[in-house]
Amino acid sequence: MEYVIIIISAIFVNNILLAQFLGCCPFLGVSNKLSTAVGMSGAVCFVITLSTLVTYLLQYYVLDPLGIGFLQTIAFILVIAALVQMVEIVLKKVSPALYQALGIFLPLITTNCAVLGVALIVVTKEFTFGGEPHMLNLVESVVYAFATSVGFGLAMVLFAGLREQLALNKVPESFKGIPIALVTASILAMAFMGFSGLV
Repeated sequence: MEYVIIIISAIFVNNILLAQFLGCCPFLGVSNKLSTAVGMSGAVCFVITLSTLVTYLLQYYVLDPLGIGFLQTIAFILVIAALVQMVEIVLKKVSPALYQALGIFLPLITTNCAVLGVALIVVTKEFTFGGEPHMLNLVESVVYAFATSVGFGLAMVLFAGLREQLALNKVPESFKGIPIALVTASILAMAFMGFSGLV
């Protein structure tokens, strides 16, 4: 039951983009087309899940035992950057077609604050299950990271669809571009607030 709560909470209630406002740069910058939003979502899903796994192990098996937890943010940033570079190199060798499909999205993930945010949330935040505070274990952390990235992808795809629809409609001159995108994002965030009592 805890996994279901983690998944529903991460996707709908505490959506990384619409409730926690992490990862807004690609949310606004790469959501002009549905195809680019789907590509970015897939790349972010893979990197968030993998980086959370690695940073969790780094925190609890290297930083904490050595008493250097204060280096957490720097270590996590370096791990995420290295993982993105490694994934890029491996994809280029193993699957050139997928590498071409992801294109610019992989380097953009290095600067995506949602990736670092999820890694930090997993090791610092206490979650509440059945009224008792609880730190996530490794499996719960990976499930949380994957669900959070699915929530990121859901928000990106919905927003891209709305922006494509807006491009076909008549928008007042003063609202064209980023202003109408911000208004749309705020309405989408308010819509997701309806899930707040779910878990």
